[in-house]
Amino acid sequence: MASLTKHFAVPRTVAPAAKPANPTPSQEGPKLDTMRQQDTTEQQPRDELSHDKLAEEHSTESDHSTVGEHDTENDHNTEGEQRPDPPQFLAQHEPAGAAVALQEREPTHTENPETHHPNTDVKCDNSDTSPRPKPAPDESVQVLAAPPSPAEKDVAAAAAPSDQSDNVAIGQFHCSLPILHLHHSSVSPFSDSPVVSKQPVTKRRRTLLLKTGCVASSNVPTGGEEEALQEQRLERTQQSRRRLLSEICAKYQPGGTEQLVSQRQVSRVYVEDRSKLLYCEVPKAGCSNWKRVLMVLGGGATSTRDIPHNAAHYGNHLRRLESYDRAGIAERLHSYTKVLFVREPFERLVSAFRDKFESPNSYYHPVFGRPIISRYRANASRTALRTGAGVTFREFVQYLLDVRRPVGMDIHWEPISQLCNPCLLRYNFIGKFENLEEEANFLLRRIGAPANLTFPDFKDRNPLAERTSSKITQQYFSQLNATERQKAFDFYYMDYLMFNYPKPFKDLH
Repeated sequence: MASLTKHFAVPRTVAPAAKPANPTPSQEGPKLDTMRQQDTTEQQPRDELSHDKLAEEHSTESDHSTVGEHDTENDHNTEGEQRPDPPQFLAQHEPAGAAVALQEREPTHTENPETHHPNTDVKCDNSDTSPRPKPAPDESVQVLAAPPSPAEKDVAAAAAPSDQSDNVAIGQFHCSLPILHLHHSSVSPFSDSPVVSKQPVTKRRRTLLLKTGCVASSNVPTGGEEEALQEQRLERTQQSRRRLLSEICAKYQPGGTEQLVSQRQVSRVYVEDRSKLLYCEVPKAGCSNWKRVLMVLGGGATSTRDIPHNAAHYGNHLRRLESYDRAGIAERLHSYTKVLFVREPFERLVSAFRDKFESPNSYYHPVFGRPIISRYRANASRTALRTGAGVTFREFVQYLLDVRRPVGMDIHWEPISQLCNPCLLRYNFIGKFENLEEEANFLLRRIGAPANLTFPDFKDRNPLAERTSSKITQQYFSQLNATERQKAFDFYYMDYLMFNYPKPFKDLH
């Protein structure tokens, strides 16, 4: 792949040849004087090469550039701008301790060869044919090849052709937009290694693209480039979430990863061996549709829409991690992609309340509703005490915050920090319900799921009811006083910290 990147040599000062010692007149005749005068005349072109002359020569070399680069260089170095002295120029571009090569610099490569993009190679092409003063045979001259300036990198990125890019022809000029290549790990497709990608279109680069004629392809990205930018953004988001979780766990649960994993701690984790996927079930965060996806990945179904709600939850089509022996659990925790999807804690709590207590339910009304009404409602009717129907949101929160609650905890409102043990299991992928479809489909692409498998967006329980939103959540929590809201926030405090959700009310602390 030919590179159109412009290269130029760093201005260098040629050391003048050492002058011979001045002989005495008695040892010299007119002939020697004439020879010395001729020798001085021959050395004059080399000795009079001042720094300004070399800077001018360097500027002349820069004019031998590809189409559209001359105007770009003028845009970067405005008229009258003084170029830095050679030592300053080297200090700006040469890292400390960098090796100086003769005639040519080795191309720069990324640390990971799998993430290295061919468009990032820098090849030195000293094709300048302008006359240069020749050094004396006894002189040692080092020719330093300087890296391209930022402006030149932008031009090269916009103008360099690539076999892995979308080429858009504008007149006689072709613009190339490199496609992102993401890192794939042998253990998990998600890691904290840097993502190799093209630079974002900055204001300066847009100006350069206007000059080179690439503005059409820059402002209107192709489908391949848009998808690559989306994946780059999502991968950066994952790295940020994993980093935050590690920091919170190190602060509040130090040494968590050194603990032995018990079967109880992985009781909510489902296994899909074909895709090497571990999914921790978080109710009210898309778990029903995630179970459908796991069934399709495992070959138990051909379409997510063919799986009823009860079949997904109670059909025993999925295997839990706790069902394996210790060696099987340890191996899967080490080599499989561990997935966790979370939701804003207060919103998840309201969603669980609406689903279990505001709709007919043959389990939650008698098992939870009756003891809640009996404990927290004064003068409860016989019907309410018998059926457990009609629990209010305030009564439900009182039960939740009671250290001596009359009935135990349930997975639908248990904090995720306790339900899925994120500090112990260290999930590779942390998705959010607020961006469920985009992040779930990104995960499916990364694990190599079939192309026709996408995350379902339908709601099969209470389909006519409005989905619980932040606005609805605010309405329910307005039924509580400030003290009750603060205690509820304290109950889910670790979830808010670990998954970077903002405080839902300004008066919380």
